[in-house]
Amino acid sequence: MKKLSLRSICHLAILVALEVVLNRFLSIQTPFLKIGLSFVPVVMGGMLYGPAGGAIVGGLGDMIGALLFPFGPYHPGFSVCGAIMGAAYGWSMQVTSSRFDNRERLRLWPNVIVPVVFNCAVIGLVLNTLWVSQIYGSRTYWGWFIYRVPDEIGMSVVKIAVIPLLAPLARRLVRLGIVNNGK
Repeated sequence: MKKLSLRSICHLAILVALEVVLNRFLSIQTPFLKIGLSFVPVVMGGMLYGPAGGAIVGGLGDMIGALLFPFGPYHPGFSVCGAIMGAAYGWSMQVTSSRFDNRERLRLWPNVIVPVVFNCAVIGLVLNTLWVSQIYGSRTYWGWFIYRVPDEIGMSVVKIAVIPLLAPLARRLVRLGIVNNGK
């Protein structure tokens, strides 16, 4: 991503605000599962503005949400993981990259499943579980790991189902000139 225009900064700010609202207020929390669509603004940031845009939305959305509306103590590792997740979506799904020219469709295997599995397995299970065990002073990393497996599997299925529906919207926004990301 090159120099950001004021329009791009405003779009990213709206996506960050949407991520905070979806994550903190519109997600369903059960004892074993947290279901929500807070990944949608992060994916859209990655699709429209590339890895840097996804990282901005993921990292800032987590940090602002955790500082303004905390669920527990703040750990900066979660914000770093949010930025890495957004960057992963941007690397694999950026609408303006050469992969998506000539109306090529977003392919499920390399473009959707790979970043979702990477984000859920490596970032969600391994790193975020490490941060949770550090926050609560627990020596039972594997206990937290096993506790979080159903949540990550459930959200992986939701993400794989929803993300392909976002690609036509992102392409349409770029084609209509609503989003101009420097292409």
